[in-house]
Parts: sequence; structure tokens; C-alpha cells
Amino acid sequence: MKDKIHPTYYADAKVTCACGNSFTTGATKKLIKVEVCSNCHPMFTGEQRIVDTAGRVERFKRRYRRKGEEQPETSS
Repeated sequence: MKDKIHPTYYADAKVTCACGNSFTTGATKKLIKVEVCSNCHPMFTGEQRIVDTAGRVERFKRRYRRKGEEQPETSS
């Protein structure tokens, strides 16, 4: 094996979530910032909500609604 090709491992890396939760884990970066963690993720909290990133869900709903309104009329 080659020497000095592996990144530095930090056993006390701090993970900070957007909800304010923080915890310590092992990683190759000293500080990690995440948007969703086990305290705020819908699967773990039991909440029924959509995690919207940059308005993608709303944009999809607008497109879907628009397509549903533009159905061609069939004449027999």
C-alpha cells in the first residue's frame, strides 16, 4: 500500500443540523453541516411533511396542475 494517501480521520468531528441539533461522530472533516438529521427528519419524527429544497415541490405542483387543466377535448 502507498503511504500518506488516506485523508486525516477526526474521531471528534462535530455535525451541526439546520434545526440546531449537533452531535459528535468520526469523519474525515472536522465540521459537517447538514440540512436534515434524525431529530427533524419526517421518517424519525412521524410528521407528514415535505422537505422542500429551493421550491422544487411547489414548482412540480404548478406544472402538474397546469398539465391537468390543458386536457384536450374529445369530440365524437
